[in-house]
Parts: sequence; C-alpha cells; structure tokens
Amino acid sequence: MRRVVSLVPSLTEAVAVSAPGVLAAVTDWCSHPKDLDAVRVGGTKNPDIEAITALGPDLVIANEEENRAPDLAALRAAGLEVLVTTVRTLPQAFSELERVLRACGTGRPRWLDEAESAWATAEPGEPRRAVVPIWRRPWMVLGSDTFAGDLLARLGIENVYAGHADRYPRIALEELNTAGADLVVLPDEPYRFTADDGPESFPRLPAAFVDGRMLTWYGPSLAAAPAALRAALR
Repeated sequence: MRRVVSLVPSLTEAVAVSAPGVLAAVTDWCSHPKDLDAVRVGGTKNPDIEAITALGPDLVIANEEENRAPDLAALRAAGLEVLVTTVRTLPQAFSELERVLRACGTGRPRWLDEAESAWATAEPGEPRRAVVPIWRRPWMVLGSDTFAGDLLARLGIENVYAGHADRYPRIALEELNTAGADLVVLPDEPYRFTADDGPESFPRLPAAFVDGRMLTWYGPSLAAAPAALRAALR
C-alpha cells in the first residue's frame, strides 16, 4: 500500500473515502471525512517540510492554487515525489481526481461516477448576474478562470467579474454594489460569511448563502453539489 501525504483538503477527502489507510499525513485544514485519523503537518500555505520528509511518503499530492511553489520545490529537493493538480473547471476536476486516485493505487470510485452523472444532468436555474465575495477586509471576489465560477456558470449564475484580468481581484465595496449584479453569493469559506456578517454590505442585493465545500471542493462533495447549490441559489 502506498503512503500518501495530502496538502489539499478536498483531495484528502477524495483519497480517504476511496483508499482508506493510504493517507500518512494531512494538513490542519483537512476536515473531511469527520473521522479522519492522520498525522497533521501544518497548513496548506505553511506545511512542515521536515515533518513530511521524516515520514518518507511515497507521494505528496498538492494543488497549484492551494499550495506554494517554494514548499513543493523543497519537498522535491528532499527527494519526494510531488503530484501537483490544476483544477479550474469541472472537467479538469474530474480528470485530475482520476489522476490522483490512480497515483494513490486505487481504482475509479463509485462517487466519481455519481458526481459526473449529477453534473451531466444538472439544469441551470433562472439566469442571474452575481458578485461572489470570498474575503472581506479587503473585499476580494471570484474573478476569471476559477473552479467555483465554472460551477456557478453551469447553474445559470453569471459572475460579474468573470472577465477580470485577475482570478481573485480586490474590488472596492462601492464598486461591487454598482457592478450591475442582481445577487450576491456568500460562501462560508475561505471567509465565513453569515447572515450577520456580509449581507449588510449589499443592502440592495438579495443574498444567497452557499456551503463553501459544495462550491469550492473537488471530491465526493461534487455528487451532492448541483442540488445543494441550486437550492441555496434559488
């Protein structure tokens, strides 16, 4: 059995569900499955390189957005194999998940078939234009070429900033409120927007609160994501 370190929470869940016992270590942010029992080796942006190296894993799985290039270079310099994923669209998510699971020594799981089927039959709702904040102080929103933006587009939500030059631009609140949106989508990660923290900044826009895991994770949650997101956006 291969020994794997995962530095990406969504990939951690995918591997843990599909190949129990393979994970030697994960990050402090790896929260699923809830009963996950694995060594913790720091955060996605500040992993403990020495601790990971000391474990001597067969493979480290990472992501070009979640993890920093210098950390991945340090792991490679220590002689470890590092698989780096790129996930900016739903089709990429499916293909990268297959690649990761194959590298972990397991076959194609049922949940991946269920996820592909769920999205293949997902019908978009009423077309709406939205701003999608992911942080405040400063305000940051989904811009171009993002996985979350691709999912929303498949459900009929046009991201106002999908054509922005940056993937996660900083936009002044005044501009967000005059950008021509008719909806503000507020996920609970990476910033935890709530009914008491977020919508008051957009007094003229209805707010849709969405589960950040359903919007930004690529793994088993993809099977439930179309229905969950559609209900939240309704």
